[in-house]
Amino acid sequence: MDNSMIYGFDLAKSIFHLVSLDGKRKKLRRSQVLPFFAQLPSSTIAMEACGSSNYWARELIALGHEIKLIPPQHVKAYLRGQKNDYNDALAIAEAAAHGRIRDVPIKSVEQQNTQVLLHSRKRVVAERTRLVNHVRGILYEYGEAIPKTVATFRRRLCELKADESHISNPFIRTLLSRYYEQLLVLDEELTWFDKQIAEQVKLDDDCQRLKALPGFGSIVSYAFKSWLGSGGQFKRGRDASAALGVIPKQHSSGDKSRLFGITKKGDAYLRSLIIHGARSALIQAEKKDDPLSQWVNRLIATRGKNKATVALANKMIRIAWVIVSRQEIYCPEAV
Repeated sequence: MDNSMIYGFDLAKSIFHLVSLDGKRKKLRRSQVLPFFAQLPSSTIAMEACGSSNYWARELIALGHEIKLIPPQHVKAYLRGQKNDYNDALAIAEAAAHGRIRDVPIKSVEQQNTQVLLHSRKRVVAERTRLVNHVRGILYEYGEAIPKTVATFRRRLCELKADESHISNPFIRTLLSRYYEQLLVLDEELTWFDKQIAEQVKLDDDCQRLKALPGFGSIVSYAFKSWLGSGGQFKRGRDASAALGVIPKQHSSGDKSRLFGITKKGDAYLRSLIIHGARSALIQAEKKDDPLSQWVNRLIATRGKNKATVALANKMIRIAWVIVSRQEIYCPEAV
């Protein structure tokens, strides 16, 4: 690779900085970026994988350039001197020239739409949970203890806002009525998002095959497919597990191999969905006798439920990678 044709591009909102490995520098305003790259000979443009990087990557690819999205945590090691935009861009270029750092796959518009849908749903769930916990805390101060489940909370809140025998304070009952209306709005929003995801899953063959996996419902399948894409960025299923942080953390030296808890790298939201799905599959495994369930039950007996849950999540990620990247169908008897 010709180092003179490698550029580090430091992204920003208004002022962008471009540095090549042979020392050329350029400061660009937002309106100047695309016209400048349109007249630049075909080059390798390296950027940090951050906000707006997928947009700029797609635009620059359309202009004939090769794009490398570098994980920000790997760029830090190449930064020399004091921190400024030019030094940041130079560090990005040197990280790209190193050649051993795995690029972040560039997301298509469809993949970004998928992630927006998932994160919007996550926000609604968080707001509903926050509202439920807030109201439960208020009611606890007035002698009412409500269980944690949303269904029980919704039913009990509906009763309390109209029942003077339990809450005699008219101001609090008025407040509960407003909270109840907010809860109904959030429930309606969540139902809309779930419906949108279910419709998208029906149209995606990969998601349909992923749903056959234990613990992979519509939401987990949709989230995993949007994160994985085609799966071509990984050579094997273990690489996908490592990217999601469900493999052991290693600290070894010489002939002493030391393994600790999981690394917890990558997408925390997706990892939590898969872990919760594995926990649900663990409960069902007690009633089944297929090879995977037998393996899980032996693991529970020897290592406990928590470690068995993570081990099952690890295995499900590897199987899911095979299903998507090799277009295979899940067969429980073959696992």
